[in-house]
Amino acid sequence: MKSKPKVEKGFDTVKVFREIKDRISEEIRGMTFEQLNEYLDKNKTNQDK
Repeated sequence: MKSKPKVEKGFDTVKVFREIKDRISEEIRGMTFEQLNEYLDKNKTNQDK
C-alpha cells in the first residue's frame, strides 16, 4: 500500500485560533463584568457592514 506524501501546511487555522483564544483569555482574566463589557466594546469588530 502506497502512502501519500505529507503536505506541509502554509497556514494552520487551529493553531492560530488557539493562540488568539489564549491571548484573549489572558487579557480578560480577573476582570469584573463591567470591565469585560468595556473590553468587548473596545475590541469589537465592525459587523454592521
